[in-house]
Amino acid sequence: QVQLVESGGGSVQAGGSLRLSCAASGRTFSTYAMGWFRQAPGKEREFVAAISWSGGSTYYADSLKGRFTISRDNAKNTVYLQMNSLKPEDTAVYYCAADFLGLSKSPYEYDYWGQGTQVTVSS
Repeated sequence: QVQLVESGGGSVQAGGSLRLSCAASGRTFSTYAMGWFRQAPGKEREFVAAISWSGGSTYYADSLKGRFTISRDNAKNTVYLQMNSLKPEDTAVYYCAADFLGLSKSPYEYDYWGQGTQVTVSS
């Protein structure tokens, strides 16, 4: 079992930055690939980024490459999402998730989910 708790969301003006954190419980954190997803009101959950269990491989949504960076610290059982040059269209609830089988951009492949953290970007 893995429990995930996101933090770091908030309100920011366009062009600003935020860093989201996702703290995991459980001793098996380092065996899971981790992903970030987001969901805006009235829209489907959207893949943002994923990182392998070792941190050696990362995978991003094409539209977000260059602005968002995913990283992890297995010693702290935490995965991060650094978000720069934020735009109003980045406004959403951001979720982290754990995938035992490996990197995936499909939310259906993920085994555990956090409760989400709200990010609001104003113009």
